[in-house]
Amino acid sequence: MNRLDIEYNTERSQIQFPEYGRSIQEMILHAKTIENPGLRQKTVESIVGLMIQLGPSGNKNMDDYREKLWNHVFEIANYELDATPPPGIIIRRAEERARAEPLGYPASATRFRHYGNSIQALIKKAIEMPEGSKKEGFVEVIASYMKLAYKTWNKEHYVSDDIVKEDLESLSDGQLALHEGHDSLDKLAAGAGKLDNQRSRNNNQRNRKQRNGGNNQRNNRNNNQRSGGGGGNYRKRKK
Repeated sequence: MNRLDIEYNTERSQIQFPEYGRSIQEMILHAKTIENPGLRQKTVESIVGLMIQLGPSGNKNMDDYREKLWNHVFEIANYELDATPPPGIIIRRAEERARAEPLGYPASATRFRHYGNSIQALIKKAIEMPEGSKKEGFVEVIASYMKLAYKTWNKEHYVSDDIVKEDLESLSDGQLALHEGHDSLDKLAAGAGKLDNQRSRNNNQRNRKQRNGGNNQRNNRNNNQRSGGGGGNYRKRKK
């Protein structure tokens, strides 16, 4: 029985830069072993050119992109590569290169994410408002927006006002609740639907006007052409 000699990735050396692939790494390591200085230099330059072709097209316009590639080549070669980078490119070890500080993630809600982060700011503002009709109306608007957002992400399921009321009390830690006799929470969604319908009607009217204007221009042009041609025939007959 024939036995296949298969080399698994787990048995190979670790890839330092996965974005370039194992083949590029093996080419760089092979370039280290080339004894001819001129051939070694050309080989390294060709490898960098191949890395540029394989990289994202947007990065090719960056001023420091080529310098970044050359530094990565020397880092893969453990800085034991006898090659000369192009003028203006400085080779720095990884610990010497400036690194950007990690960006922190913005604070986001861990509960009821289908309402979005903006609802947290609205609820916080409502809690700070003094008691009165203005606050009651603001809480009503918040609940209406919550139902609209909920229905946007759950179109296949029925969303009741009771679910929104419970979520509102939970998000506000029991500090906000809808007043008795409040309006339907669907009014905001209904208003959004009316706005969309109005925009659609306005667009349709604008398109009809543009089509009618184009038709009128063509008709006037055709009439002018026919009138001019008739006048010419009349003059010819008169002569």
